[in-house]
Amino acid sequence: MNAIRLEELSAATIVAVNRLGLKPGQEQFVSPVSYSAAAAVTPAHSAWQRVVLDDDRVVGFIHGNFDPDAQQEEFRAALWRINVDADAQGKGVGTFAVNALIDEARRRGVDRLTVIWERGEDGPELFFLAVGFEPIGETPYGEVIGAIKL
Repeated sequence: MNAIRLEELSAATIVAVNRLGLKPGQEQFVSPVSYSAAAAVTPAHSAWQRVVLDDDRVVGFIHGNFDPDAQQEEFRAALWRINVDADAQGKGVGTFAVNALIDEARRRGVDRLTVIWERGEDGPELFFLAVGFEPIGETPYGEVIGAIKL
C-alpha cells in the first residue's frame, strides 16, 4: 500500500466503489454501495461518505451518518457501512477509514459513535471489535449494536 487518502464519494468514484471485491463468504453481510448513496439524498440524513484511495485506485468506502435529532440514539452518530476491497483487507484500510470517521465525529462534537453488525462466520464482528467498538445491545432482529466512546 502506498499512502492512502480519503476523497468524497462522487460520480467519478461510485462505479469503482460498487466494483469493490469481497472475500468468499462476505457477500451476505454487504449490500451494494449504491444503496448508501441513495439513502444519502434524503433530507433527514447527514451523510458523510468517503472513498479510500491507494494512489488513484479505490480500495474502500465508508459511510457515516450524523443526525442529532434521530429518535433512536444509536442513529445519531453512526457508521452505516464500510467496504474494503478483498485485496486490500488486512492492510489498514478499514482502520484508516474508521479513524477518519471518528475524527469527523469529534470535529462535530460527538462523544459516541455506533455501528450495527450481523454476527456470523466471515462477518465484520472481529474487525469492529479490533477498532474499538464494544457491544452495547441488540436490535429486534438479533444484530449487534456496538459503540465506541470518543
